[in-house]
Amino acid sequence: MKPAKTISIIELLSEFSTEHKSIKWLEKIRWDKEPICPHCGGIENISKQKSKKHTYWHKDCRKQFTVKTNTIMHASKIPTQKSSWFLLQRIRNACTQGSFKLSNIVEVDETYIGGKEANKHANKKLNSGRGAVGKTAVFGMKERGGKVKAMVVNRTNKSTLQGNIHNNIQAKSTVITDDFRGYLGLQGFSHKTVNHSAKEYVNGMAHTNGIESVWAVLKRGYNGTFHNISTKHLHRYIDEFVFRLNEGNCQIDTKDRMVSLFKGIGNNRISYKELTG
Repeated sequence: MKPAKTISIIELLSEFSTEHKSIKWLEKIRWDKEPICPHCGGIENISKQKSKKHTYWHKDCRKQFTVKTNTIMHASKIPTQKSSWFLLQRIRNACTQGSFKLSNIVEVDETYIGGKEANKHANKKLNSGRGAVGKTAVFGMKERGGKVKAMVVNRTNKSTLQGNIHNNIQAKSTVITDDFRGYLGLQGFSHKTVNHSAKEYVNGMAHTNGIESVWAVLKRGYNGTFHNISTKHLHRYIDEFVFRLNEGNCQIDTKDRMVSLFKGIGNNRISYKELTG
């Protein structure tokens, strides 16, 4: 198996040493050969602006644009102390998971993200029990030997969990879950379970070790790096972690990962007001 080709930060800075080189690379990734107007989607009657570098004029809709228009890099002039967080959230927004479906053998599980009740200040405790109280539910699926999908869910009831399974896993695949009641009666798949409540973790080929390893990576990031993620923004962090897992394996070249990320920048702009509102 051919190992992935990685590049050093020195090589990266050399290849993208000027704004012109960076913009031409972005134009190739976003448009391939010819510019496309991000305002109306038109491809004809587009010309370069002589007075402004890297700027185009679309005669049909009478608007100018650059490769950054309506992307995560468009109109990000904000106070310096907030700019890093703002751009990171825009990058996470570009990691949005695609519409592909998982297949073959898929492990499914749910987890909860949030601080422990015992560690909260008295005025922030919900005093409503233990376990998942005060936390946000995240639902995940991992194809064995393949990719991951995960999303924030409002509820972990039968309709929500099984609805996401049908939307993200090909019919007739083998779906492996624990014995949580939300998975009871799952139709359209070969459904196998492990009885975690009876301390059964492996039943032949049935186990959920793969998706549980995804949760371990997510929670290490939460506890070790971010410490706290608001429910409002959690879905973007989930998308980032899933992107890293799907695009970060040792068989994918560094530049291919960059291409995968930047393919998600177009028409995916989020404003600072939307983030903080």
